[in-house]
Amino acid sequence: MFIAAAKEMYDIDHYTMEELGLEGKILMENAGRAVAERLKSMIKRNDRIMVAIGPGNNGGDGFVIARTLMESAYNIKAVQVVPDEKITGDARYHKDVWLNYGGEAEFVLSQTELESVLQKTDVVIDALLGIGVKGDLREPLNGMVKAINEAEAKVFSVDIPSGLPAGEGVMEFTAVKADVTLVIGAPKLSAFLQHTAHFYGEWYALNIGFPPFVMKKFTSRKYWGIQDVIRSLPKRGTFAHKGNHGRGLVIGGSSTMPGAITLSSKAALKSGAGLITAATVKAAFPAIHAHSPEVMCLPLSEKDGYITNKSAIPLNGFDAVAVGVGMGRKEVTGGLVAELLEQTDVPLIIDADGLYHLKCHFSKLKERAHPAIITPHPKEMATILDITVKELLEKPFYYTSHFAETYGVYVILKGKFTIISGPSGEQAVNDTGNQGLAKGGTGDVLTGVVLAMILQNKAIFEALCNACYIHGKAADLQIEKRQTYYDLMASDVIDGISDAYQIISGQ
Repeated sequence: MFIAAAKEMYDIDHYTMEELGLEGKILMENAGRAVAERLKSMIKRNDRIMVAIGPGNNGGDGFVIARTLMESAYNIKAVQVVPDEKITGDARYHKDVWLNYGGEAEFVLSQTELESVLQKTDVVIDALLGIGVKGDLREPLNGMVKAINEAEAKVFSVDIPSGLPAGEGVMEFTAVKADVTLVIGAPKLSAFLQHTAHFYGEWYALNIGFPPFVMKKFTSRKYWGIQDVIRSLPKRGTFAHKGNHGRGLVIGGSSTMPGAITLSSKAALKSGAGLITAATVKAAFPAIHAHSPEVMCLPLSEKDGYITNKSAIPLNGFDAVAVGVGMGRKEVTGGLVAELLEQTDVPLIIDADGLYHLKCHFSKLKERAHPAIITPHPKEMATILDITVKELLEKPFYYTSHFAETYGVYVILKGKFTIISGPSGEQAVNDTGNQGLAKGGTGDVLTGVVLAMILQNKAIFEALCNACYIHGKAADLQIEKRQTYYDLMASDVIDGISDAYQIISGQ
């Protein structure tokens, strides 16, 4: 499934009409009927249903929805909240068809009038405004949106909750708070932003006739779901051996944080890596051996319980390297990150304390000839960019994509909506995972899963997307089956990886 910005959606719409010849009124008919058919499974025939109709294409969709539901004998009322001269083009065509079918359009031009109608309404279908809203709403629409939000009726928004920005960077707005949003064509960026996502309620994307090749032509963002994982996850050959699934190296750990490298190493093996070696201080060996005897250990030079760059690591024996988990922020560890940026000729994953040291070596990051992957949470990413967390979360798609393209790296920005960005402008969103992951060590587990996926899949971007999906799905399944958000631990997520693979293989 693709994700589109407002301009991209307009371009998709225009291309489908102008180049492919599918007329706007047909697209509008498709959209309205698709919404109405989906609504039928969520509303009752005896519900008192109001379609709130505004100007533009969203309003035109509303007339089609009203007509389609009326054809099926639903108790429907079309309420137009703008004067008739505001209903033009394809929307005007569909209003005329609605009237010709025997429908009526009730004019409600003030907040007070709308409040009166809402008192006799069980379901509101919000077809007021679409994706073209810029800035806060003017009256009377501003007050009408507030009236809908204060009503007791269940609210279904068409394509996007009215008043909500489709894209990033807008913090001041008045918008409908929908219970359900029926998205036309592709979800918009605001469905995946911390400050706007909750306005959508539950959302479902509906296909109305935009061909996939047209979507791909105008947007390189995807929503990464289970079908994408099934399509791209490499299959295990009957005669495969451990060498076919990669030799991975995890560098990190310290005498005070042996658990981090233990979690990453075990998660990598659990996720399918062939061989994993943990390069760390000797004090971490017992924890690793106790929890994952399958992991091999490589001792590194250390000072005061922290690894240093004094050891010569045999990098040529590995297919991918991860560095940073539990390594600490001491000056003695910083040189190791710089050396790895220069010396590794395989994919290099940088996480946790490795990201802290990375900021001094951006030039080396940019000069690398081989893939580099960073896996920050918002605070770490904001520190790298030298901005506030608030600024980052206002425009996470922009900031992560810009950094990825500037330095030629892959970025996994962790969160409720994890955004994966590649150096060629490609982006994906993964929404598996839950608030139980807000606990120490879960990021270390993700690093291990990322390492395993890279070892098994030459397509780096797909490997990263699959890693994020499996990590989050493992956490979700643990909550569904046996645990709560409170007691979920990083080690539990590793245990849930098996369940995630069972779900994927069973589809």
